[in-house]
Amino acid sequence: MAITAAKVKELRERTGVGMMECKKALVAADGDMDAAAVLLRESGQAKADKKAGRVAAEGRIVIEQVGTTAVIVEVNCETDFVANDDNFQGFATDVAKLIAAERPADVAALMAATLNGETVESVRTALVAKIGENIGIRRFEIIDNADGAIGSYTHGARIGAVVAYAGGDEALGKDLAMHVAASAPMCVDEGGVPQETLEAERAILVEQAKGSGKPAEIIEKMVDGRMRKYLAEITLVGQPFVKDPDVTVGNLLKSANASVSAFTRFEVGEGIEKKEDNFAEEVMAQIAEAGSKS
Repeated sequence: MAITAAKVKELRERTGVGMMECKKALVAADGDMDAAAVLLRESGQAKADKKAGRVAAEGRIVIEQVGTTAVIVEVNCETDFVANDDNFQGFATDVAKLIAAERPADVAALMAATLNGETVESVRTALVAKIGENIGIRRFEIIDNADGAIGSYTHGARIGAVVAYAGGDEALGKDLAMHVAASAPMCVDEGGVPQETLEAERAILVEQAKGSGKPAEIIEKMVDGRMRKYLAEITLVGQPFVKDPDVTVGNLLKSANASVSAFTRFEVGEGIEKKEDNFAEEVMAQIAEAGSKS
């Protein structure tokens, strides 16, 4: 059966795969468009598997807010170029909306959920084949605040923050989320700091203060003062407000008769060990691969 250029173009638009691959698939499927699409999907699956081991430390943070519930999700890829691709952005947005609607228990449950008639995993795999990079959904969190409000903020889609608060207004909520995004506090207040963290920090400060040669009672006061400074640095209420450093977030909340019950902050790729590429080695590897196929 003759494979027309129009058919090849149609299959390419449908799958996003290159022209030559589309033509080969149509020839193999005897011109059957659906069968050719399946063949490309199957070959795409193989490509996706090959790319699965590659580090995906770029990507986007997407926040989807519905009333007093918000979803924050990190979707990863390998390069910032793909992070700005419309197909990747659309996938990340669709995933956030799906999480808000279906409320899956974890990432595994999310991957098995249905998106546009297919599982999220199938959609992800097809996107890997289309774009040519490893893509993954790393984490998400659902924040509910039925008794208050939600503030959210994203910075360049690389950092996102969601704050559950009560009192104040919408502008305050956005300001609080912006502050969390910029200053990365550990917790809302001192009560949220793990006891082991407090003990470890105090032990370090005591050892540092001992070198001063001062009496024990003076050392204790020195350590107490440094602990207060440490807590101000790591707690939301203790930090200087990012838009007005002369005011702490705690004072800002007090003036607005507001409070914060929880917050979540995601940053793209945080904690992922990025591979340092060696260009010469990469070129040699490609040459070796080409040689093995000839």
